[in-house]
Amino acid sequence: MDGDRRRTLAGLRARYNRGYTRAMKTAISIPDAIFEEAERLAKIRGWSRSELYSNAVSAYVNSERFLGVRERLDAVYGHNVDDSAVDPLLAKAQARSLPIEKW
Repeated sequence: MDGDRRRTLAGLRARYNRGYTRAMKTAISIPDAIFEEAERLAKIRGWSRSELYSNAVSAYVNSERFLGVRERLDAVYGHNVDDSAVDPLLAKAQARSLPIEKW
């Protein structure tokens, strides 16, 4: 491919969808009451509607990310506190290994 054509293609790629963000755009339907409350919250926080919905979905996804982790840990370590307690001698040895700090 010659240099002129390569530069032309590079220029076209740089301008392609120039007015759009890299983020995915989508449409959702929500009840009017929730929409109105969301609008008020966005205004209070100084966020755009997109920021509000993005933050809300992000918070929800993060809250669901570790769903079931506690249950799986309980299955491994047991529900009884004594089953997973640190041995007293080990706890003392660990405490002695820490440097003394002035607060």
